[in-house]
Amino acid sequence: MSRGSMTVRVARWSATHAWRAIGLWLMLVIVAVGLMIAIPTQKTKAQDTWIGQSGTASELIRDAGLEGKPSETVLLTDSDGPLDKAAATTAFAQLRQKVTAIDAVEAVGQPVWAANGKAALLPISLKGNADDAADNVDKLLAATSEVQKANPSLTIEQAGSASVDKGIWKQVGADLARAEKISLPLTFGLMLLAFGALIAAGIPVLLAFSAIGAALGFYAPLSYLFPDGGSVANVVLLIGMAVGVDYSLFYLKREREERQRGHSTVDAVEIAAATSGHSVVVSGLAVIVSMAGLYVAQDPVFSSMATATIVVVAVAVLGSLTVLPALLVKLGHRVDRPRVPLLWRLNRRIGPAGISRRILAPVLRFPKVALLISAVAVVALAVPALGMKTEPGGLSTLPRSIPEVRTMTALQQNFPSQGMAYDIVAKGNGVTTGLAKLQQAAVASKAFVVTPGSEIRRAGDTAVLTLVSVRPDTSQDARAALEQLRNGLAPQALGSVQWAVGGETAQQVDYGQHQRDQLPYVIAFVLILTLLMMAFTFRSLAIALVTTLLNLASVAACFGVLSLVFQHTWAEGLLDFTSPGFVVSWIPVFLFVILVGLSMDYHVFVLGRIREGVRAGLTPQEAVRKGITESAGVVTSAAAVMVSVFAVFASLGMIEMKQMGVGLAVAVLIDATLVRIVMLPSIMVLLGRKAWWPNKLHKAQPVPADDRELVTV
Repeated sequence: MSRGSMTVRVARWSATHAWRAIGLWLMLVIVAVGLMIAIPTQKTKAQDTWIGQSGTASELIRDAGLEGKPSETVLLTDSDGPLDKAAATTAFAQLRQKVTAIDAVEAVGQPVWAANGKAALLPISLKGNADDAADNVDKLLAATSEVQKANPSLTIEQAGSASVDKGIWKQVGADLARAEKISLPLTFGLMLLAFGALIAAGIPVLLAFSAIGAALGFYAPLSYLFPDGGSVANVVLLIGMAVGVDYSLFYLKREREERQRGHSTVDAVEIAAATSGHSVVVSGLAVIVSMAGLYVAQDPVFSSMATATIVVVAVAVLGSLTVLPALLVKLGHRVDRPRVPLLWRLNRRIGPAGISRRILAPVLRFPKVALLISAVAVVALAVPALGMKTEPGGLSTLPRSIPEVRTMTALQQNFPSQGMAYDIVAKGNGVTTGLAKLQQAAVASKAFVVTPGSEIRRAGDTAVLTLVSVRPDTSQDARAALEQLRNGLAPQALGSVQWAVGGETAQQVDYGQHQRDQLPYVIAFVLILTLLMMAFTFRSLAIALVTTLLNLASVAACFGVLSLVFQHTWAEGLLDFTSPGFVVSWIPVFLFVILVGLSMDYHVFVLGRIREGVRAGLTPQEAVRKGITESAGVVTSAAAVMVSVFAVFASLGMIEMKQMGVGLAVAVLIDATLVRIVMLPSIMVLLGRKAWWPNKLHKAQPVPADDRELVTV
């Protein structure tokens, strides 16, 4: 890569116009934050996730104007024993008085007493649609809280779609705040270990957080095209911290290394731009290409994740190529100040790749044995993935720390008619008779019940029947009940008229199945594009194939560990969760695309160093030794940051975040150790110069110092 390359030109401009570059970066961040404040981020709506037969049912119901009104339920129980009906009646009267005064309430039903005598409920119907209910549920919760204070002998709780969603968002917000609080000092501490100096440690963390803030701001207007499915903030923080710190780390380490070799600060910055800067661009493009695979899934939640991740990666790459060189030139040697004496001396004493060099030596001496042992280890970790079960998230996967989740669980336990509901919609002649026949057969099967007061709703030639399953609210039971309706009861009762089984529970099942169906297309898209990208970058088909195989090895091991941890109970106490017996259906798709992208960071960086050695005339074995040892320090530090940030997410309350955190942390750990230090070097040694086929990689010819070329990937 010559001095005229794009990364060098950008670095040179930033170095010679340092204050301008810094000012433009600050302006970029300020404008982005202003966009976030001025433009509200759009959320996905219910119809955005309609899919399959449940989507057809929802569409038929909407077109006929038969949507059910949003509702909330207040549950009364007595922890000391059977419910005191007199006390409950008084509380219900107080509730009715307070709730009817709220404009958003359309009607308050009559109290319903549980058959077991331990609970009672009060149904509340709300005006408008689900979005209106979400806006007004706070008023209902406040009224319920006031009545609870007035009746301390009773337990008075509220649950419903709007209140449960509010509880989930509150938990997500708390998780996000906790992740920010832990990840910042943890990442800074790891940077101190890597550099031994406060300023050098602070620069990557500062740039990563500024990239996260800017990305969230730029996503706000984009959310009108790709609405937030609920995970954008978490994903931006998760990926932004990982790549933001890594890209700055790659660049800063190389600049520091070149200064130690005697280059001036400007020359060191240009060399870092031509080498590590180019690797950062390739790595960033790899992550972007991989994340684009989520668009193939044709899912609004995945599309929002892909868009937000692409934005934060692009901003992180831009920051490392522009404002980072400007900061390094302005700081000069002061970037290594103030030093932390103990850490500084420890870094000097260990030296670069102190541990990796010791592990690498036997690998290079016995590459076949090393490859065989490491392959057996990866296969052993990956085998459990063959039995991995995926199901959509639901009540059973939500943390019990959310009060509304506990209330909903208690509500379903005391009132079976409040369980998993299914809407059977039929359109045509005689549909009311057919639905009545279906209701009779469903109740007679003892697998379904009808909510008290519920009746067949009809408008024109369309009618809707709501049935509730008596099964527990789990994914497996939801799928079994849905299959019973779709494959048995409904076709027998409704015959040839147009019909569909929908409802919230059916939507979750169809959504999970859609994700499983789309996974092969996502995998094919990502693998083909990344393979072509690596082949183009290194001009080597062998390197592209090796990288693809190693990426798949890391992903397979990650999936195996996920199955071991979350489909069994042995890790519940360790990670503070209740095992649902499956992996949430969207997790494997997301993990696959992000892991392929992130693992390219290390491969591009390490292979670039190896290629430099080959072009310098070293033997393949010496080039591998030099490339691995010279890149070991920065890759180890980068991996430590990623693993620590991902591990923070494994400690959060939402099980989806736990599964994402565990999967990413395990995969990066395996990729940065077993794959990078054992499998990759052993394969490269065994292939020799054939690894670069069809590129012959001729030895670089020396040229005058003032006109030399800088070697990079």
